Amino acid sequence: MSMHRFALIGVGNIGQRFLRILLQKQDMLNARFGLQLSLVAVVDSAGAALNDNGLDINQVLRLKEAGNSVADYPRYGKRGMTGLAALEQSNAQLLVELSPTNLKHGEPGLSAITWALEHDMDVVTANKGPLVLAYQRLAALAAERKRQLLFSGAVAGGLPTVNIGCRDLIAAKILRVEGIFNTTTNYILVRMAESGLSFEQALAEAQRAGVAEADPSLDIDGWDAANKLIIVANSVLGMPATLEDVSVQGIRGIDRTQLLQAQERGHTIKLLATAELAGERYKLAVRPTELPLDHILARLTKWQMGVVYTTDINGTITAIIEEEGTTATAGAVLRDTVNLLTSRGNS
Repeated sequence: MSMHRFALIGVGNIGQRFLRILLQKQDMLNARFGLQLSLVAVVDSAGAALNDNGLDINQVLRLKEAGNSVADYPRYGKRGMTGLAALEQSNAQLLVELSPTNLKHGEPGLSAITWALEHDMDVVTANKGPLVLAYQRLAALAAERKRQLLFSGAVAGGLPTVNIGCRDLIAAKILRVEGIFNTTTNYILVRMAESGLSFEQALAEAQRAGVAEADPSLDIDGWDAANKLIIVANSVLGMPATLEDVSVQGIRGIDRTQLLQAQERGHTIKLLATAELAGERYKLAVRPTELPLDHILARLTKWQMGVVYTTDINGTITAIIEEEGTTATAGAVLRDTVNLLTSRGNS
């Protein structure tokens, strides 16, 4: 059995779900891969807890479920300690970075990921901010330090969008990418089309269902999908890109009449993210798009997301996920963690 010490920064919904799944899967990871993961540092917005011999994950979860901070962990809690300070003082070999996404400056995740790579730690993250703002720099740093930076959970949660593109299409030329990467907008459009709800009614329902934030502008104005498309462009397509390279239009102006008119033409409207090869670069766009009803992405239900890769030698590959809640995203974080550790030969 090989013991791997990890630090977790960010213990929100995804972070807590990741810890629960890790507990559920630990025996299987031991039996199948000889892996044992030890949580030696954990950080939330109020502080940290550190123990080089391992923290009790159940105790961490009990603290969070009671509305407390990990800084309240008996004996090992440290109120006010930042993620960077925790990394500096821990003996972690791996950083799992799940702090809240910040698309203005990427912090605190960007500094934590940078520090970890600079100090020869591997990194797994589902945090879009650092990847959107600094992918090229982080990828170059990981390569220079011979470390791994994995982030499959950052693009459409549990959907293996990045893994398919980077691993399974490694020898192909990708001609076109089409993706429905945002659950909120898909939920709204499906409910409007199927149940006759207005945009406002469908949005309110999505908020009650927990799929839309109190301020849903990042989703409905197309920027969440655009951020995910930027990650795909940089990591899968090998195209250095920023949000300035994406033509973005959201669904805020879509009404029931437009959906009915599309149905009369045998189409439906989806918020589609696309990358179309044009010469040596890809044309990137996010916009409401009429899709014929026989298009695979037109048939996605309200909780589904999907991606279609069109290639020169591997045909057309489609992947779809039905994802309600945070389990699939947390599962993607564990997927990356296991892939990372097993690829290193449990060393």
